[in-house]
Amino acid sequence: MRTALLETLRERVGPHVSAADDPSGRVRLQTLVLLRWIAITGQLLAILFVHFGLNFRLPLLPALAIVGVSALLNIVLFVVYPTAKRLSEIGAAGYLAFDLLQLGLLLFLTGGIDNPFALLILVPVTVSATILTLRSTVILGLVAFVLAVLLTLYHLPLPWSDQEAVAMPALYRWGNLMALVLGTLFIAAYAWQVAEEARRMSDALAATQLALAQEQQVSALGGLAAAAAHELGSPLGTIAVVVKELGRDTPADNPIAEDLALLQSQVERCREILARLSRRPSANADTEAFSDLGIANLIETAAQPWRRANIDFAVELKGSGTAPNLPRRPEIIHGLSNLLQNAMEFARSRVTVEVDWDERQIRLLILDDGPGLNVDILSALGEPYVTSRPDSGGMGLGVFIAMNLLRRSGASVAFANRSGGGTRVAVSWPRPAAK
Repeated sequence: MRTALLETLRERVGPHVSAADDPSGRVRLQTLVLLRWIAITGQLLAILFVHFGLNFRLPLLPALAIVGVSALLNIVLFVVYPTAKRLSEIGAAGYLAFDLLQLGLLLFLTGGIDNPFALLILVPVTVSATILTLRSTVILGLVAFVLAVLLTLYHLPLPWSDQEAVAMPALYRWGNLMALVLGTLFIAAYAWQVAEEARRMSDALAATQLALAQEQQVSALGGLAAAAAHELGSPLGTIAVVVKELGRDTPADNPIAEDLALLQSQVERCREILARLSRRPSANADTEAFSDLGIANLIETAAQPWRRANIDFAVELKGSGTAPNLPRRPEIIHGLSNLLQNAMEFARSRVTVEVDWDERQIRLLILDDGPGLNVDILSALGEPYVTSRPDSGGMGLGVFIAMNLLRRSGASVAFANRSGGGTRVAVSWPRPAAK
C-alpha cells in the first residue's frame, strides 16, 4: 500500500520522493546546529562545575579544546550555509557521527564508561532514528557500540577527590556497557518505529491530497464539458442549417459538393458528441456499462470511432489460455478510446494493440509507427493543457483525461518512444480488477 502511494507521488513530483527510504533534503541543518549548541552548552557547564564547583581535577584544557572544536564547527556551518539549508542523508549521518566521536573523546578524558554522562551516547542514535533511514541509524548504532566498548577498555580515571575510592570493578563496567547498549537499541528502535508511522501518515496524506486535487480537476472538466455542450449547441445548429442549405443549392457535379458533404457529416458528428456530453445516464445504461466484455471486443469498441481506411489496425492476444474480461465501464472505454485516437492520428500506416496477461496483471501495449513524441512533451504527459500539436487548436486535455479515467479503474499508464520510431503506451491492470 505504501509503495503504491510513493509511486503515485513520484509520478507527480519526480523520482526523488521517498519519505522514509530516502529522506534526502528533509533534515534542516539549523535543527542539528541548534541541538549541538544545546549539547555544547551542557558539556561546558558540566566541565566547569565539576572542575571548579566540585573541585575534581579534570584535564581542563584538552576537554575545553574538544568542546571548542565542536563550537567552531557550528560557527563555520552557520556562516557558510544559509539558514534554510537541508542536509542530505550522508551529510546528516556524518554530522551525527561527528557528535558521537566528540562525545567519545570527552568521555575518554573523564572516566569513560564509568562517567554517568556516558548515557548521552544514545542521543545521536536516537536523533538518527527519528530523521534518517534505518540503514544510517544501524551504522550510527554500530559506531556507538564500538565507541562504548573502547571507552570500557581505555579511558582516563574518573575525576574524584580520592582516585582509589572510585576504582570500579570490571564486572560493573561491563554491566554499564550492556545497559548502555540495550538502552540505545530499545530507545532507537522505539523512536524509529514512531517516526516511521508518522512518515507513513505523511505519505498517505500527501497521496490523498493529490488524489483529491486530481478529482477536482476531473470534476471541473466535467462541468466545463457540460457548459461547452450547452453553449455550443446554438452556433452548431446554425452551422448545420447553413451547410444543409448550401448543399441543397449546390449541384452534385460542383467541385465543392464533396467538401460540403464532408462538412455536414462532421457537423453531425459534433452534434452526437454534444448530445453524449449532455445526456443523463439511465438505469439501462448503468447496467450495460458495468457488464463484462472480452478484452479484444472492448478494444475494438474503444477504437471503432477512430478507425481510418489508410491505417491498419490490429489486436494481438499474446497471453496463454482464455483471454480475460474487463468490466465495460465508461472510464475504461473512454480512456482507451482517447489513447487509440491519438495513436490513429499520429500513425503513418499501422496501429497495433498487444494484449498480454498472467495471474497477476493484464497488460496492453498501444503501438504506432508515427514520428514519436518530443522528449519535453513526453516528460510532461499527463498534465492538463500539455499538447504535442499546439497548432491544431487542441487544449491538451485528452491524455490528461484518459490517464485519470484509467487510473480510476485501477490501471497504470506509461508513455515511451519506440526504438524504431513511433509511440508506445503501456496500460496495465492488476488481475483482481478483471474477471
